[in-house]
Amino acid sequence: MAEDWNARQYLKFEDERTRPPRDLLAQVPLAAPRRVIDLGCGPGNSTALLVERYPQARVIGLDSSPDMLRQARERLPNCEFARADLADWSPQERTDLLFANAVFQWVPDHPAVLRRLLAALPAGGVLAVQMPDNTEEPALALMREVAKSPRWAARLAPAAAARDDLPTPAAYYDLLGSLCAHLDIWHTVYNHVLADAEAIVEWFKGSGLRPFLSPLDDDMRRDFVADYTARIARAYPPQHDGRVLLRFPRLFIVATR
Repeated sequence: MAEDWNARQYLKFEDERTRPPRDLLAQVPLAAPRRVIDLGCGPGNSTALLVERYPQARVIGLDSSPDMLRQARERLPNCEFARADLADWSPQERTDLLFANAVFQWVPDHPAVLRRLLAALPAGGVLAVQMPDNTEEPALALMREVAKSPRWAARLAPAAAARDDLPTPAAYYDLLGSLCAHLDIWHTVYNHVLADAEAIVEWFKGSGLRPFLSPLDDDMRRDFVADYTARIARAYPPQHDGRVLLRFPRLFIVATR
C-alpha cells in the first residue's frame, strides 16, 4: 500500500500552495452553483476558498488520503468530506462545479478522466482544473537524476516514471472542446520566494518527492535527501538577500458545458 500523504508537510507552504486555486477560482464563471465538488481537496485549503465564494452551495471535498481528509475535517467541521478515487468516481446529477487543484497530474490517464467528468456535467456546469506543469524544471529533473544512482535505481524506477509530462494546451483543447460551450486554457508561472535550497526540498517533500522517498528505508531517505539538496543548492542559487526563487509553471483549464 502506498504511503499516505502528510497534511502537515503539505501545509508548510500553505500560502504559496493556495495561490493557484485562488487564481483558478477567480475565473470560474458561476454566480450561484448548487453543488460544488472539490476534487483532491487535500487538507481543505482549496475547499475553504469554495465555501467562502459560494456560501449557499453544498460544497463537498473528495480525497484519497485519510490524513488529508482528517486535516480538512478539522479545518472545516461543517463541510462534507469523503474518500474517493478520481480514476473511477463520477459526479451526481445537478453538480454545477467540479474544482480540481493540483490532483489530476497524479491520476492515471487523466485526460480521459477529465473528458468523462466534463461529459457528466449539466449544461452550464464547469470543470475547473489546475495542474503543475513542471516536470522539466530543475526541482523535478533532479529527483529523477538522483534516482538513477546505482544505489537506488532498481528500487526507484517506478517513481521516476510516476509522472508524465502534461499534454499540450492544444491537446486539451481538442480533447475537451467538443463538449464545451466555452473553454479557457492558460499557463501561469509562479516564482515563489523561499528561504533557501533546503526550503525547496521541504516543499517537495510534501508532493513530488513522496514517490521517491516512500520506497526507501530511513538511512536511504537521509542520503537521498542530502544528495538532492546539494544539487538543488547548485540549481537554485541565492538572490541578493540569500533567498531563492522557485520557478513553478502551472496549467489552468476552465471548461463550461
